[in-house]
Amino acid sequence: MASITIRNLDDDIKQRLRVRAAEHGRSMEEEAREILRRVMGEAPPTRNLAAAIRARVAPSDRTDLELPAREPMREPPQLGMND
Repeated sequence: MASITIRNLDDDIKQRLRVRAAEHGRSMEEEAREILRRVMGEAPPTRNLAAAIRARVAPSDRTDLELPAREPMREPPQLGMND
C-alpha cells in the first residue's frame, strides 16, 4: 500500500478531522482513509460533450426575438487610384 503526507493543512481542518475521528472511534489517519475511500469510490457522472453543451444551451424561458427585415446590400466603395 502507498502512503502520502499532507503538508500545510489548515489547523481548522486538522481539528475537525480529529473531532470527526473521535466521534467515529477511529484514529485521524483511519478517518482520513475512510473519507478518501468514500469520496474516491464515487465515480463521477459520465457525460459526453454534446450532452454538456445541450444542457447549457437548452431552451429555458427563451424569448423569441423579431428579426428586422433584410435590406438590399449597398454598393461597395470604389477604391481606385484614378479618382
